[in-house]
Formats: sequence, C-alpha cells, structure tokens
Amino acid sequence: MTDAPLDGGPAQRLLGLDSWHADWSGLRVAVLGLGVTGFSVADTLTELGARVVVLAPAVDDDRAELLDLIGAELLIEPEMSTAPEALVAFAPEVVVVSPGFAPHHPLVRWADESGAAVWGDVELAWRVRDKTSRVAEWLLVTGTNGKTTTTQLATAMAVADGRRAAAVGNIGVPVLDAVRDPEGHDLFVVELSSHQLHSLPLDGPGALRPLAAVCLNLEDDHLEWHGGADAYRDAKAKVYSNAVRACVYNKADDATRRMVEDADVAEGCRAIGFGLSAPGPSDFGVVSGDDGGVLVDRAFLAARRTSALELTTTTALDEVGLGADHLVADVLAAAALVRAAGVDPVSIKTALAGFRVDHHRMEVVGEADGVTWVDDSKATNPHAARASLAAFPSVVWIVGGVFKGVDVEPLVEESVDRVRAAVVIGTDRLGIVQAFGRHAPDMPVFEVEATDTEQVMPTAVRLAAEAAQAGDVVLLAPAAASFDQFSDYTARGRAFSSAVHDHSGGTADGPSTVQPPASPLG
Repeated sequence: MTDAPLDGGPAQRLLGLDSWHADWSGLRVAVLGLGVTGFSVADTLTELGARVVVLAPAVDDDRAELLDLIGAELLIEPEMSTAPEALVAFAPEVVVVSPGFAPHHPLVRWADESGAAVWGDVELAWRVRDKTSRVAEWLLVTGTNGKTTTTQLATAMAVADGRRAAAVGNIGVPVLDAVRDPEGHDLFVVELSSHQLHSLPLDGPGALRPLAAVCLNLEDDHLEWHGGADAYRDAKAKVYSNAVRACVYNKADDATRRMVEDADVAEGCRAIGFGLSAPGPSDFGVVSGDDGGVLVDRAFLAARRTSALELTTTTALDEVGLGADHLVADVLAAAALVRAAGVDPVSIKTALAGFRVDHHRMEVVGEADGVTWVDDSKATNPHAARASLAAFPSVVWIVGGVFKGVDVEPLVEESVDRVRAAVVIGTDRLGIVQAFGRHAPDMPVFEVEATDTEQVMPTAVRLAAEAAQAGDVVLLAPAAASFDQFSDYTARGRAFSSAVHDHSGGTADGPSTVQPPASPLG
C-alpha cells in the first residue's frame, strides 16, 4: 500500500521515514491486530518514539501488561467491524495492518479512507532495516507451495557458508524482530505470503529492493481474501519488483516466467530458471550422472555455456528426505537464491547433507501391516496435495477442510487413478464428495461426520485403515485449510499422528505396532 495522498508536511515526513535513525518521535500510528506480527510492530514503533494505539478483538492479561510496559495504548473492539471513537479521535498518520486483514475488511477500508498511510509490517521492517551497521541483504521467497521449505533450505545454505542469516516473515519470525537484533545479520531469507505482498508498495521508501527473489509456483489459493485469481497473481508478482541481482523462476510454471518478464527490476538483474530437467545457460537443473541425477548450477559461473557446477545428487537428497520431485525443485530454487548472494557450492552441499524437512511435510508417522502412514497436513491447497499424491502409486487419501474458494474438482479428476479410497473430513465436504462421484463412482468414499475435533482424526484413521491394503500409503494431504475443525495445520497433523498410533494398538497390554522412522519421506 502507498503513502496517503497528503500535501505538505505530513506526506513529506512519511517520505523521510526511510531509516531507523530518522525522526519517528511523536508519529501517530495505529496497529490493527495483536498477534505475533502486531506486537512486533507495536514494540518497534514505541522503541522508535512513536505514539502507538493497538486495536484488537481481545487480549490476554500478559499481552496487555506488555503493551502497557512498552508504552502502547490498547483498544478492545470485539467485533472489529468499525473504528471505535477513540481510534478516530487519535487520527493516526499511519495504520499498520496485520496480514490477516483482507483488503475488503471494514477497518482496512476505514484506514484507506481516513487519509492515513496504510503499511504492512514488512514495509516498516524495510524502512528501519539499518538499525545496526551490519545491514542484511534480503532474499525473498513466495509461491503457492514450498515457501517454508525453500526459506529454510536457503537459510541453512547461507549459514553453512559462514553468513549470519535468518529465516523470517511468514515462516513465523517477524522481520522486525530480526531487524532489531543488536548483532545484525548478513542475510535475511524472507518468506512472504500473498497477504504480505499485497500491501507492499512498488516504489518510494517502503518499496523492497531484494538482492534476489523467487516465486516457486502459482495455483489458485486465498481467492476469497484477494477477491479473485488475478488479484492473487498480482500480489505474488510483486516479489520480483526492484530485484537487484536475480529473479528466480520455475521453468515448469509459465506464470512465474511471465511475472519475471513483466517485473520492473534493477539494471543488470538476471532471470534465472530452475527445473527438474537438464539446465540451459543461466539455469539450475538436473543432469544424469553415475550416481543418478546431479543437481547443477549453470548460472553463476563464467563458463556457463560449456560447463556447470555440481551442487548435490538426487541419491544424497533421497537419504535426507528431499528426494520427491517438488522437494528437489525447492532445493534448486533455494540454491539459485543463495548463489545470487555468493554462497559457495560446497556450502550448499554441506547444508543439504544435514537438512531435515519439518514435521507435517511428507512425514512418515508410522508403518504397520505393510501400510505406510504419511502426514502432509501442510498441503493446505490442491497444488500442494497434487505434489504429495504424485509421490505414491496407491493411496488412501484423507482430504478436506476449508477450500478457500478454490475448485478442487480438477485435482480429484487427475488423481483418481492412484487413489484406492478417500476419507473426507471437514465441514466443506459436499463439493469434493460429488467430484469423487462424477470421476470415480465405484471408488469407496467415506465421510467423517464427527463435529467434535477430538473425534475427527480417530474416525478418519479407523476408516482409512479399513480401506488400506498392504503396499498402500494412507496420506493426509487435505488440499484445504484446517480452521473449520483445528487451530492450524500443525494441530491437524499432530491429531493425525496421535490417532495413527492409538489405532495401531498403543495400549497397556503392549506397545503400538507402528514404528516411526528416523526421517521424513523422500
């Protein structure tokens, strides 16, 4: 979002707020939301000397005490549907909106119409990124799927190279918390959701100028939040704006290539492709070798027209749970980002050898009677679920939740050949059950009608176990958000894992027959 169209002093002052060391004293700022992000904004701004009012629907006593301690004022508005009189009277010059607030939210509309400048936390972090003399370069990561894994991979590669690097943003650590670290950083790998990208300006002091950026892929998601597929795509495309050294794109996804072609970038910035096939010059890819596939860099070397730099092998990735195609693609994207920052190929290989994928991402949670149970609760949209399903020949698929306005029927149609049976969870079941009926009328489809969260996964696991045969994978890949029945995808994955172990006989008479493996599935 851009600065408000004010004349004279107020607008000029906002243009000058492009440094931690600028004069922020007395600036009137309203913060919408008091989650992790909202508190980091309030804490930063009060440290800078701004006057801060935080608006939230509710707050626990500890958080309220912390706000009072840092000198911020708290306004409680349970419905969060209108601006309270005290906020209107405060007349904020800037409103910082937490990522959960959609553009059409009434408070966001009020802020836009009030004459205030409307920012997000990432814009604020960019403006104050120079608190220490050790100012980090930024690498940006977005995409419908794979953001967190790619962010973690790139950070591990940079750390293995001796850089002081941090994974921040949508991954869970607010950028502002990292910016205020007194030791400073060499590199931030910033995971950005479409919600965060939506609010970023393309020019002015709040416009990001990343060293390199990637959009991993693009499929419909969060359409209700953005208001449509075009708005979602436009938000994702902002990741490339003003990139300095490299715009990394997915050669298998034309939408990301078109984003790069349309981006306004710094002079000399290069387009770098990644893909699972042999790379051309300026690409990252996979070539055949004596030890299976070899991941190589043909972009960041002088002799790239005739040679390539080896990064690792597909065999090595299999050993650490990164062997699935979509994870190999994440590795290539991360490598391209950090190579743009000068990370040595040897450091990339070292980082990958010790890397482990997070829980709830293609994680084997048990094996019993020839059936493997896999938790990919992080597959919160059809694109992610498609990648999970493609990794196995025969699946009992646990699917469902809140589909966020996305049509799941194409995924059902293309996946039925590898699905033995489906177990449908969530409150939004009708559409996907009907899709199975149209495209696989003879396939067993079970609905979990339990409304008690504690009973959802035990019921789903029991039904899946009845349908599964030796050699099958029971795959939790919901293709949907979790908030209809669970607090988040992590809680959903934990419930699945617990139900698997309970179902397989973990009783007082003896241990469960499920044997959790040491590492995630490749």
